[in-house]
Amino acid sequence: MNATDSSLPAGGLDTKPTELPGWTHVYSGKVRDLYIPADSSITERFGHECVLVVASDRISAFDHVLASEIPDKGRILTQLSLWWFEQLGVEHHVLAATVDGGVPAAVEGRAMICKKLEMFPVECIARGYLTGSGLAEYRESGTVCSIPLPPGLVDGSRLAEAIFTPSAKAEVGEHDENITFEDVVELVGEDIAGRLRELTLEIYTKAEEIARGRGIILADTKVEFGIDTATGVITLGDEVLTPDSSRFWDASTYAPGKAQPSYDKQYVRDWLTSAESGWDKASDTPPPALPADVVTRTRSRYVEAFELLTGRSFA
Repeated sequence: MNATDSSLPAGGLDTKPTELPGWTHVYSGKVRDLYIPADSSITERFGHECVLVVASDRISAFDHVLASEIPDKGRILTQLSLWWFEQLGVEHHVLAATVDGGVPAAVEGRAMICKKLEMFPVECIARGYLTGSGLAEYRESGTVCSIPLPPGLVDGSRLAEAIFTPSAKAEVGEHDENITFEDVVELVGEDIAGRLRELTLEIYTKAEEIARGRGIILADTKVEFGIDTATGVITLGDEVLTPDSSRFWDASTYAPGKAQPSYDKQYVRDWLTSAESGWDKASDTPPPALPADVVTRTRSRYVEAFELLTGRSFA
C-alpha cells in the first residue's frame, strides 16, 4: 500500500480515523486506514520507510461502504493475513504486528507496521475454479481474461490448472477492470509481469493445498505486490487470503453447477438485493443499514473461516 490522500466512497460511514500518537493519518480506503510515522524515530527503529495499516470493521458491497460495521472484522482480517504470511514463505511487507513491536495499543490486533512499497498498478488474481466474473466471460466467449478454457464448464467447475487473471486497479468506488497478461506487460514490463504471474500462482497453489486440508476450497484469490525500494525485491503487500480478498467454499457441500455459499459477505449482498432491503442497486442512493441478524451471521462466517483455516479459536 502506498497512498497519500484520504478518500472514502460516497455513502460510506461518516467516521474519523483514530488519532494515534506518533502516527499521521494519510489515507482511508474501503476497509483500511493508513498512517505514516510522525517523526523519524519509528523509521530509524525499523531501518526502513514504513506505514501503519489498520483494518477497520467497515464492510463494503457493490462499491459502497455500508453504514453498518461487522464487529471484529478488522481483527479477523489482520490476524488471518498474519497467519498466511507465516505459511507462504514468500517475501512480504510486515515488520511488526504487536504492541511490543511498536503497534499502538489502541489498534492492537487489527494493525500491522509494514514496509512502504512502490505498489504495482495490478490486482494479481489466481483462479482455480470457474465462477463470478470469470464465469460471465466464459459463457460469452469461452475464455477468462482471454485465456481459452475447455467447453462444457459450469459454475464452480475446477480448472485443470490455476490461471492468472489480472485486473487493473480502479479508483475507490469504481470497478476493477479485467485485463490480459499482455496488458500487464505493457504496464510493468515483461520480466516483472512474468514474475507477478509466477508468484501469484505459487501463492494460490500452496494456499489451495493448505485450505483443502482444512475442509475449505480456495476458489480464487487476489494478491498485490510492490517493490521494496530499499532492496529492489518484489514483495507481497496488503492483506492476503482473507474472506475479503478470496473466495472460500465449504468442501463438504461443494457441488459444481450452481453458485457455492462463500465464507464472506454473501449474507450482506443477498440482503441488499432482496425486496426486504428496499434498496435499488442501480440507483445512486447509498445502501441502508444492515439488520442485526445479517451483521451477526456475517460476523460468524468470518470467524468460522478464521477458525477452520488456522485451527485457532477466535476470542
